[in-house]
Amino acid sequence: MVTRATVRDDVQAGITNAVVVLPQGVAFAMIAGMPPIYGLYTAMVVPIVAALFGSSFHLISGPTTAISIVVFSAISGLAEPGTERFIELALVLTFLAGAFQFLLGIARLGTLVNFVSHSVVVGFTSGAAILIATSQLRHVFGLDQPRGLDFHEKWQFLIANIPDTNLYVLLIAMVTMVTAILVKKFTPKIPHMLVAMVVGSALNYYLDGASKGVAMVVELPSKLPPFRMPELTLDNIELLSSNAAAIALLGLIEAVAIARSIATKSHQNLDGNQEFIGQGLSNIIGSMFSSYAGSGSFTRSGINYQSGAKTPLSAVFAAISLALILLLIAPLTAYLPIPAMGGIILLVAYNLIDVHHIKQIAKTSKSELSVLLVTFLATLFLHLEFAIYLGVILSMIFYLQKTSKPRIVQIAPNPLLPGRHFQNAEDNELTECPQMVILRVDGSLFFGAVEHVNITIDELTDQGVKNILIIGNGINFIDLAGAELLANQAKKIKAKGGGFYLCGLKKKVREVLNSGGYDDTVGKDNIFINKESAISEIYKRLDRHTCDTCEARIFKECTSEM
Repeated sequence: MVTRATVRDDVQAGITNAVVVLPQGVAFAMIAGMPPIYGLYTAMVVPIVAALFGSSFHLISGPTTAISIVVFSAISGLAEPGTERFIELALVLTFLAGAFQFLLGIARLGTLVNFVSHSVVVGFTSGAAILIATSQLRHVFGLDQPRGLDFHEKWQFLIANIPDTNLYVLLIAMVTMVTAILVKKFTPKIPHMLVAMVVGSALNYYLDGASKGVAMVVELPSKLPPFRMPELTLDNIELLSSNAAAIALLGLIEAVAIARSIATKSHQNLDGNQEFIGQGLSNIIGSMFSSYAGSGSFTRSGINYQSGAKTPLSAVFAAISLALILLLIAPLTAYLPIPAMGGIILLVAYNLIDVHHIKQIAKTSKSELSVLLVTFLATLFLHLEFAIYLGVILSMIFYLQKTSKPRIVQIAPNPLLPGRHFQNAEDNELTECPQMVILRVDGSLFFGAVEHVNITIDELTDQGVKNILIIGNGINFIDLAGAELLANQAKKIKAKGGGFYLCGLKKKVREVLNSGGYDDTVGKDNIFINKESAISEIYKRLDRHTCDTCEARIFKECTSEM
């Protein structure tokens, strides 16, 4: 609820955010290959729409590092960065990405991002960080590097031309970067990037950098984002659709992950579908007001929460504050040296590499580590959108691999436990019934898992097992193939003179079996509510002669007849 107190808190958080995004917006635009002003336009328009139409109280959207580098990668091969054609394609790309996001939200596919492994995001952002740093080294060393070089070609050029480094350029870049690091460490409440840029500009002025070959950022225009409709021609749409889908997916992953991260602290309930719609509309509308693709910003969202923001109005106040700052200080950007921006961007790239999670993934899961490494290497050496798709596909393959082999455990009652609790027979060295095997299935029975379950049951029947009881408490989902599996196994075991039984099935599983008539094939008298009633009834159907001579006697029913 908006009150005078919440407005005051939101205004304070908004002003803080505007100061933070000023250097970020310029840096991100340079990464994207756009004129610097477009980063600030994106930081004005995108957050307002995303905040008003999304569900998070604290998420701040706008230009981000990862999205910026994908934009550059997608368009740099089609047009010269910074040119009118490049800007035109960037706006079309943004509109298409927003349209994809909006349609996913309308279709209520907000859970889609749950299927994208965190390892994909970590691998991609780490690779993007290396690419960003590599692209800025020419500005840091003052080298005239040809455009259009691949990752390895850029490094070959840099190594070969290190002797030609402009020491004045290198000094300005290093002083700017070191200043940002020190300010952040010792006075974290002060906008370290902004202070570092001022120091870099002052050093350049003192050294008379213009006469020493130091390039300058062009003066920003003192005007608000102009209305500009994207050139949505068929040729442009065909050129950019694939890249737009990749940006849409990456943007949604970023935004939802950040929103959820902050929601765990603020105890707010989020609507994933509404976030999709908010992100989509922010890019669609943003593309009409000279903004390139944006997403949730972890830095700005975190600052927004820590600054005491209470409602989405903080994003609106941040955008308004940035617009006022731009109108006041735009002429001063003519004194900003590009090497200073290069130093800032190197720092941004370094902070993108999540060392903590990389170590955690390496220790925890080999499959996730392989996803991370493949995504990382693909980001460096392949097209960025392909790297995202490849990482997602690998994640899905590993996910399907795990779900296609549900855990099947042979269980038996443990006489040493109260109530003869059932446990893993092999792990606990428990005696099993010689006439019946009890299997607990932990996982869904869908088409991908049918073969694994079939093989397991067939191996048991080939070994002479005549009666099988399936404990179904762990079966959350069953499809047509799974239902047919149970029916076919019931037929095969019955034909061999045995019995196939089910118990503990969940309501949805029972409904699937009933709707297709599979429960009739299994036999309704062979399906039980729980294992106690199942064992009690199945015991009566076992071979009496075998029971009389059996020494196992693991069930309560066995001992009651002694």
